[in-house]
Amino acid sequence: MSATKTIWEKGDYTRIAASMRESGEALVPTLGIKPGLKVLDLGCGDGTTALPAARLGAEVWGVDTARNLIAAASRRARKEGLANLRFQLGDANGLAEFQADTFDLVVSIFGAMFADRPFDAAKEMVRVTRPGGRIVMANWIPNDPSLVAQIFKIRAAYTPPPEDGFISPLEWGIEANVIERFASAGIPQNHVSLRREIYNFTFPGTPAHLMNEFRCYHGETIEAFEAAERNGRAEDMRKDLCALFERLNTSQHEGVSSIPAAFLRVTVTVP
Repeated sequence: MSATKTIWEKGDYTRIAASMRESGEALVPTLGIKPGLKVLDLGCGDGTTALPAARLGAEVWGVDTARNLIAAASRRARKEGLANLRFQLGDANGLAEFQADTFDLVVSIFGAMFADRPFDAAKEMVRVTRPGGRIVMANWIPNDPSLVAQIFKIRAAYTPPPEDGFISPLEWGIEANVIERFASAGIPQNHVSLRREIYNFTFPGTPAHLMNEFRCYHGETIEAFEAAERNGRAEDMRKDLCALFERLNTSQHEGVSSIPAAFLRVTVTVP
């Protein structure tokens, strides 16, 4: 089992995804989805993007490496009776189960950025997209002052350095890297559009409670706390994360959290 798969099957990411539903619902209508459009949601999680896309009438395939998330997504689709939506295990590094030129739209919202071979992931996204089709990615941005980049920064301060050869998923949030990776897949730079947008984590509880959801249910954060615990520093990391969540909370309602996180929106038109 790959390290990425192990992390995403750890904990219960559906608890974190629940705080992302509102922004997911808002993002999907901006993707130009129409009835009958063939859509691949790559790194679909439990369906935060795939379900609203299917509700708009698209034929949607959701792919993820984590068995528990595919199971959760399938349950959500069955509950809504979405017969135009199907989920399966797969890996952005190699989408052999799909023929070339299959999809009108490949979308990956904080998904393919975690694949451990980014150039392979870019080539596969291009391969399965039909000429004239689009690829849309949302990727967290490194060193941004907003939530997710700062979570990464705090976790890194309390955990051992990564192994040699590790490629940070945040590198997908660097514009030059995006251009280079898609260029290697045959996409000219003028077919790549990049812009910074905001995704909000909304939660019916205090920022400290939301942080605790990450601590208990988010695989990467669970592993970071385990490492910090071994060094006797777990409480220090908890305090730093709580302070971060409190500081960035924009909600005007007591006991409610709304915390923005910046991402790089990537739109690729396949020639």
